[in-house]
Amino acid sequence: MENIRNIAVIAHVDHGKTTMVDELLKQSGTFSEREQISERVMDSNDIEKERGITILSKNTAINYKGTKINIIDTPGHADFGGEVERVLKMIDGVLLLVDAQEGVMPQTKFVVKKALSLGLKPIVVINKIDKPAADPERVINEIFDLFVALDANDEQLDFPIVYAAAKNGYAKLDLNDESDNMEPLFKTILERVPAPSGTNDNPLQLQVFTLGYDNFVGKIGIARIFNGVVKKNQNVMLAKADGTKVNGRISKLIGFMGLEKMDIEEAGSGDIVAIAGFEALDVGDSVVDPNNPMPLDPLHIEEPTLSIVFSVNDGPLAGTEGKHVTSNKIAERLEAEMKTNIAMKYESTGEGKFKVSGRGELQITILAENMRREGFEFCMGRPEVIVKVEDGVKTEPFEHLVIDVPDEFSGTVIEKLGKRKAEMKTMAPTGDGQTRLEFEIPARGLIGFRSQFLTDTKGEGVMNHSFLEFRPFSGAVEKRNNGALISMENGVALGYSLFNLQDRGVLFIDPQTKVYIGMIIGEHSRPNDLDVNPIKGKNLTNVRASGSDDAIKLVPPRKLSLERALEWIEEDELVEVTPQNVRVRKRYLDPTQRKRMEKAKS
Repeated sequence: MENIRNIAVIAHVDHGKTTMVDELLKQSGTFSEREQISERVMDSNDIEKERGITILSKNTAINYKGTKINIIDTPGHADFGGEVERVLKMIDGVLLLVDAQEGVMPQTKFVVKKALSLGLKPIVVINKIDKPAADPERVINEIFDLFVALDANDEQLDFPIVYAAAKNGYAKLDLNDESDNMEPLFKTILERVPAPSGTNDNPLQLQVFTLGYDNFVGKIGIARIFNGVVKKNQNVMLAKADGTKVNGRISKLIGFMGLEKMDIEEAGSGDIVAIAGFEALDVGDSVVDPNNPMPLDPLHIEEPTLSIVFSVNDGPLAGTEGKHVTSNKIAERLEAEMKTNIAMKYESTGEGKFKVSGRGELQITILAENMRREGFEFCMGRPEVIVKVEDGVKTEPFEHLVIDVPDEFSGTVIEKLGKRKAEMKTMAPTGDGQTRLEFEIPARGLIGFRSQFLTDTKGEGVMNHSFLEFRPFSGAVEKRNNGALISMENGVALGYSLFNLQDRGVLFIDPQTKVYIGMIIGEHSRPNDLDVNPIKGKNLTNVRASGSDDAIKLVPPRKLSLERALEWIEEDELVEVTPQNVRVRKRYLDPTQRKRMEKAKS
């Protein structure tokens, strides 16, 4: 049996997890000198590269002085907390990365709480010590306080500390040490992370924690072997979380080393491998010895807290920009997504509508962005929180919200959040003229708040939130203050008419954009909706007049991304998503029908 260590890298979003894994891969000699390696090599899909965030947890392995270290890079964003939670069950130690300037953030608390409750002993890595405003001493005190607040035991409180600047490729055990490599971190991992507990002699036990899909071999489960040896073509039993048992054979066994996946013949206890051969494979399922079945406890996955209705695009421009527009195609695509993404659920609600539920807006918009790039066309409704009824009491999800703002904007932010039923828990100056505010707020209150927040803080505020718990329903929350500018004609928008409309509010479109009746072309400066004509041209005459032929000056429009559009819309509006455009429209395009619906509602 080879020496194995299994670790996960956990941290708040943007504290440097993926960069750290990059450096460990490079400095362990896993890559040959000829190989060309891109930056943040673990972020493999396009959206991850563009946004610089990790969405899916990914695993890699390195060889260091005769020890195989399996490393799992986890997402730092609160919406992907489900990914982190499962991964922690599969490993024996964690590297907790904390930014030497920002300190402990909401997602740090979330992942530390999970890690401590599983009895893991974290290695604390203070990253980005090369930042000018870094303050490692303060951050270590914050981490210690957090561990105490989360009831850590004495062993967990005696955590080793490594200082690092992953981007520059060095780590050290003392701030005064000289170092130009990651050696101190490797040593700490080998000394402080326990070796896996199982043995090769016991009956087979392995548990799946992430799913993949391959068109040739079907579902692939990435799994940790807790006991025994697994071999290719071995007859095994799949024990599902609901108690059903299926006999089958492992058709493919895949091992990991660096970024390579290779077919292997067998793997021993403690290792992380990928297996194929079962179509019914799900996260949390155990694969066991059929002669001596001992399934492991199934994994607990947190419930979704937010849902968005996807529907077939029924607007006048439907089918002109996308390849896949029918409800069957959308249903197939959602079905395929649910095979590998277990933190999401979907159900068909009839009439070409599908209710997709997940842990947050970002998680669902990333699914929508992927679908859009694959040529799908569809509409999305306003995000709604999932309300549960427990013992006759209506409950809704609450979030823990942390905001860093310049001092002069803190009053405005507190006032705006007060209207959204937020309760302030702490307010502390963090130096450099910044204040940190912490709130507990219903998840409904956060929908549509981000764009308002960025406007109020002139783009300087930073907000982060993570799920707290379900609490009793807190009543109505303030909505968007401004109405919409709605096109009353079909055609192409002209610069002349847009020039005359820009006094009415903020426009979302450029000249020469296709518009249709019921499409929203901007935000009105007043609370009511306004029907406008964006395609009206200038009346031309033979008579020259001084002053009437001035050049028109257009203010650049506010371009709506998918997230901003979803946050902006109200219940009677939809976001139309196509491979080329993101448009906003009214649910009922016909103005008379809209008025009739409003009357019926009131």
